[in-house]
Amino acid sequence: MDLEILLTILMGIALSAASGFRIFVPFLFMSIASLSGYLTLSDTFSWIGTVPALITFSVATFLEIAGFFIPWVDNILDTIASPLAVIAGIILTASVVMDVSPLLKWTLAIIGGGGIASIVQAFTGMTRVASTATTGGLGNPLFSSLELGSSVTLTALAILTPIFAGITALALVAWAIRALYKRSRNLGRVNKI
Repeated sequence: MDLEILLTILMGIALSAASGFRIFVPFLFMSIASLSGYLTLSDTFSWIGTVPALITFSVATFLEIAGFFIPWVDNILDTIASPLAVIAGIILTASVVMDVSPLLKWTLAIIGGGGIASIVQAFTGMTRVASTATTGGLGNPLFSSLELGSSVTLTALAILTPIFAGITALALVAWAIRALYKRSRNLGRVNKI
């Protein structure tokens, strides 16, 4: 496999993981990087690198970030974000993976991008529910800050150093799967009692 193709796949994986934390942050960064000439997008997704898209992503990012800092509203946003994160992960991966067959591109986008975004989103949802249950929602802004920082960092790494970002995203996903599995086993034990 060509190194450039591998880099775009790793970039797509990292961007998808970042969208599991915050949907619009990766789109905003990609738009800025594309407009500045630093990032080349797939022809079908060149609209991401336009000024109207930049304005839209800026407003959407601001509203998403603000909403997640309001206790209880953040839980509602998590419910909405779950299916949207999957779609975002698919779009993000498909927009950067180039020079492969359409079948491979969309397979990677749907399984890799959508799957990774859904795992990260499920993990953040689980932590938010636990925070709400233990702090009455007062601890949720702390988790929102951590999620925002994770999304920004992972997105910046994806664009600047795709290899490191991809490896980091895969490690994060492995850790999230483990945490989700342990949580589901613990819930299963509680339900049997």
